[in-house]
Amino acid sequence: MMDETQFWEIVDSTREAAGGDPEDHADLLVERLAQLDPEAVIDFARHFETRFIRAFRWDLWGAADIMLGGADEESFDYFRCWLIGQGRHVFEGALHSPDDLAFLLTDFDADTDGDAEDVGYAADEAYEQLTGVRLPELGLPVQDRPEGEPLDFDDESAMAARFPQLWSRFT
Repeated sequence: MMDETQFWEIVDSTREAAGGDPEDHADLLVERLAQLDPEAVIDFARHFETRFIRAFRWDLWGAADIMLGGADEESFDYFRCWLIGQGRHVFEGALHSPDDLAFLLTDFDADTDGDAEDVGYAADEAYEQLTGVRLPELGLPVQDRPEGEPLDFDDESAMAARFPQLWSRFT
């Protein structure tokens, strides 16, 4: 059974080996997971999906919207994959205070960062390589709406007040 520490070790070591590039990170993650047994890959997928669900929050979506210069539902999904890929420190820090992403990330390029769709599919791909079949359902609850109070991303004064550090860095 994979624990949280092992999950983050895999995320961190593959991100570091990829030099932070989201596409290379996804490829290295698939390679690393494909060295494990199928049950461990399912455990990894469950850890990943649990964090993906935890990050489905209005305040994080607001942060993504500022950092990316706009974020629809699909781009917010890819942003959450990217956020998990940044490791435990950045992920937990962002959940604690999304505005802290302004200083949790030393470098951020909206053209290449903030979108890691393929990182989100790494466990699926590795499992299929190992078994020849699709990753089974993980049995986690489905979350239809983001947690928290909805934000009006078009209200610049409200967004600037809610995310002062991100607003000053990214707008």
